[in-house]
Amino acid sequence: MGRVTARVSSPLPVPGGAAVTVVGVDAAARPAYPGLADVLADAGLVVGAARHLAAAPVPPGCPTVTLGPLEPAVRRLAAAVAASTPAVVLASGDPGFFGIVRRLRAAGLPVRVRPAVSSVAAAFARAGLPWDAAAVVSAHGRDLRPALNACRALPAVAVLTAPGAGAAEIGAGLAGWTRRLVVAEHLGTPDERITWTTPAEAAATTWADPHVVLSLARADADPGRGRRADNQPAAPPAEGWALPESAYAHRASMITKVEVRALVVARLRPRLGRLVWDVGAGSGSVGIECALLGAAVIAVEREPDAPIRANAARHGVDVRVVAGAAPAALDGLPDPDAVFVGGGGTAVLAAAAARRPSRVVATLAALDRVAPAVHLLRDAGYAVEGSQLAAARLADLPGGSLRLAATNPVVVLTGEAPSTWGNP
Repeated sequence: MGRVTARVSSPLPVPGGAAVTVVGVDAAARPAYPGLADVLADAGLVVGAARHLAAAPVPPGCPTVTLGPLEPAVRRLAAAVAASTPAVVLASGDPGFFGIVRRLRAAGLPVRVRPAVSSVAAAFARAGLPWDAAAVVSAHGRDLRPALNACRALPAVAVLTAPGAGAAEIGAGLAGWTRRLVVAEHLGTPDERITWTTPAEAAATTWADPHVVLSLARADADPGRGRRADNQPAAPPAEGWALPESAYAHRASMITKVEVRALVVARLRPRLGRLVWDVGAGSGSVGIECALLGAAVIAVEREPDAPIRANAARHGVDVRVVAGAAPAALDGLPDPDAVFVGGGGTAVLAAAAARRPSRVVATLAALDRVAPAVHLLRDAGYAVEGSQLAAARLADLPGGSLRLAATNPVVVLTGEAPSTWGNP
């Protein structure tokens, strides 16, 4: 059998062979990058943070740009590429990992990358932990809430932080969740410090920037235990969702039926980075399936013997359970992105809408409650749509015949807020 050769064309051809060489600097290595002197020897422009430029063997007389705002540096690099001038960018760790490579490619610049160890890999290494089962998120230059919700949802998360979105803020946001945190400050420098702490202690501490936060759910701090067989910690569950009622322990059939649950979960739009409330959770099936799809979940249930925790453990997800009757039990909870109201009437629905989630989904069996619920959501500014689900399931009859067995009709209401209230 002959050899098959695949030819791959670069989407960014290099004019005249000119490209921007992006070099990752590992401050812990000596020298910081073994081939850095050779890379810089022919450079006609060097771009980097002040600390990198000060430590690098930049040739005398070579023009440099100290990184602050990125736009001026990108313009200088584009001019260098157009003039076929060799340009070098110095960056921390792996510049293709939440780094400057994405921004340079977005500007249409051809790049060659020589990476070093990323800050996330270094943080796990300093903590002596494997990280093949961890998710990595960034709060640098973006809203902290999605990163915080990832820490609430998943057993092992690394967070790239920024001033005002660091270990103290993450620790404060994890109140109510059982987590251990590792804070890695000034990685690879003489001031490096690795601290194991609790969320409460992290919230009360002032941390030096830059730092990386590792959020770990397990008491033994091993993020690899219990990991998914497909090595995809934030991917949709391999076994699917809208699972049969038999997949959950429940009391006297008090569970959202699979046909209804499929629509409810679709309307809630759970995903990594979002926080979902499951109010009147019962068995917890709706919240658990949202957690299976990557969302952080708070289940509110007034019955102390409800099997939510056992069901969550059975499906390998972390659901925070708040015992108490809504709406009072909702006070003090972090703001949700979506809310499912499975019970409690209009008072609970009003309390949920008052927190301004992007979506509110409610199930109602009694028709006399539908109109008040619709008007309540509309008055709160939501666009409301609804449908009645009346499923009939196949059932066996003697002699091999089949019949249809009706389930109780349920009205599903969805209130969608203007996009300015939250993510879609």
